[in-house]
Amino acid sequence: MRIGAIIQARMTSRRLPGKVLAEVHGRPMMQYLLERVERCTELDGVVVATSTDPSDDPIESFCVERGVDCFRGSLDNVAERFREAAQRHGLDAFVRLCADSPLLDPALIDQAVATYRSSGADLVTNVIGRTFGPGQSVEVISAPVFAEAVPHMSSADDREHVTSYFYDHRKDFRIKAIRSDHDGGDVDFAIDTPEDLERFRALVAAMDRPHWSYSLAELIDLQRAVAAAAVGASIGRGPADDKGAR
Repeated sequence: MRIGAIIQARMTSRRLPGKVLAEVHGRPMMQYLLERVERCTELDGVVVATSTDPSDDPIESFCVERGVDCFRGSLDNVAERFREAAQRHGLDAFVRLCADSPLLDPALIDQAVATYRSSGADLVTNVIGRTFGPGQSVEVISAPVFAEAVPHMSSADDREHVTSYFYDHRKDFRIKAIRSDHDGGDVDFAIDTPEDLERFRALVAAMDRPHWSYSLAELIDLQRAVAAAAVGASIGRGPADDKGAR
């Protein structure tokens, strides 16, 4: 059974355009995710799935420079883009990942893939009854089952969000949920706004070893520490300092 990761990426984010290639301490943001995914042991490859829109040419260039497979398909029908990417790369199943999750835990990906291999499920997911915070979402999907479902995705939301059709029709699929052992469902690692990007930069700046060596539990603790330090610094400035800053 050949299982690969497919990373969806585009430059035309509504709230933070170009975020997937925004530079963070000398690296484009998507490079962080790739460096973590490359350390998975259960995957048979990784492909970045972007669109054929000219705005996404920089993503293809980034992939070429890094030697990463890149598939280009529909901008708006992301589900069809995934179907075609899985078919092109001969995948029996694929892990759906988002490029705005740069600190996704590779151990979590491996857990999900191992669960898929042993469970006989059509979809293994950690987003049902969510116990993992944003930026730590993993879904492993049977490629043939997904290909059969795509023509039935009649709404724009289903075509954009890729897997929502499965959750809306749970009785038609074998779905296996995995849950977190960590108390960290409230910690947000997704990058969706300029504030999220600055939070990510602060988190990376606080690291004293390579980012991929941090476990999810360690990232949760570090994120909380960075947030607490930021609050403390804000309180320490006081009203007079804030007025002067204006």
